[in-house]
Amino acid sequence: MAPQSKKTNNKPSRPKKKATAKKRTGKQAVKTSKTIFIVLGSFLIISLVAFGYFLGQNNAFKTVQTDKSHENYTTKQLLDDLSKIKTTKPREEKKTINKKVITVEKKIAQKPLLQERGKAQVIRDKKEPVKIKDISLAYRGKKPKLAVVIDDVHTAAQIRAIRALSMKVTPSIFPPYKLAPKSNLLARGLKHYMVHLPMESGNKQFNTQDKTLKTSFTKEQMETRIKEIKTLFPTAKYINNHTGSVFTDNYQAMHRLYQILRKYGFVFIDSRTIGSTKVRKIAHEFGDAYVARDIFIDNRHNIPYIHKQLAQAVKIAKKKGYAIAIGHPHKITMQALASAKQILKDVELVYIDDIYKKR
Repeated sequence: MAPQSKKTNNKPSRPKKKATAKKRTGKQAVKTSKTIFIVLGSFLIISLVAFGYFLGQNNAFKTVQTDKSHENYTTKQLLDDLSKIKTTKPREEKKTINKKVITVEKKIAQKPLLQERGKAQVIRDKKEPVKIKDISLAYRGKKPKLAVVIDDVHTAAQIRAIRALSMKVTPSIFPPYKLAPKSNLLARGLKHYMVHLPMESGNKQFNTQDKTLKTSFTKEQMETRIKEIKTLFPTAKYINNHTGSVFTDNYQAMHRLYQILRKYGFVFIDSRTIGSTKVRKIAHEFGDAYVARDIFIDNRHNIPYIHKQLAQAVKIAKKKGYAIAIGHPHKITMQALASAKQILKDVELVYIDDIYKKR
């Protein structure tokens, strides 16, 4: 019975081994599946990383190509682009300004006399209030008006030559200087004349004339000079600039001078020796009318040319109602004016007083 008992006890143990084997096989299958899944997942991740790297490299390549294209952007192309920008903006500004000017001129043309008034105000220097005076501008009448001004007058012979024309011509006289220490005396007995004030020019040679006004002058220095001019020419009302391209183009210096001129009763007529003059802007800020030279008549010293310039002055006067022409006391200029009566027949020749005068 004992051996049988042993056999009986040993038989059940065999199925357990098979079950254990099955379990092991199942576990191995699960492990295998997990391994395959991990391998596939890893492969997918590696593929995605590789694809992303490829895209990054491609973009980097494109960036490099773009950077290379910028390196090929030459200085000439840059200058061309800048020139396009520079030419576009001023054109737009000019169009705007021209429209405003045309509108103002149309309004002016509708009236025989334009009167501009300004209100008392303080400009820049708060200590000195600006005293605005009523100013009248003569525009269209029965005939357009033409004022001929002769600059650089400094001798008695020049005054005699102007008087001999028997025409309304306004001399603009130099203040005293080395070559004409008593030029102010030429104004004695003259009812219609101007002061031709030397002002800083871009040409240093012109700046050597005695007491030329410089942009570097203080307000006190400018006022001392204008006060002196008033003493030398007590009856003078009008001043225009001799040269002065640098001075009239300097807003601060010109603004300072303009205020002083008004204080001493002077009207400034702009000779317009530079296109970018700031006098127009300043005059309007003070509530004044702006009056300036329209044409030079004797840049060339021959009669046909001077006659041609006078004819152009007549056209300008007809267009806007008046014009200011500037010449110089050359013999040829006097001869050209004396023989220009036929050219000037369609305008009324007037002194500067009839163009720009205070009430």
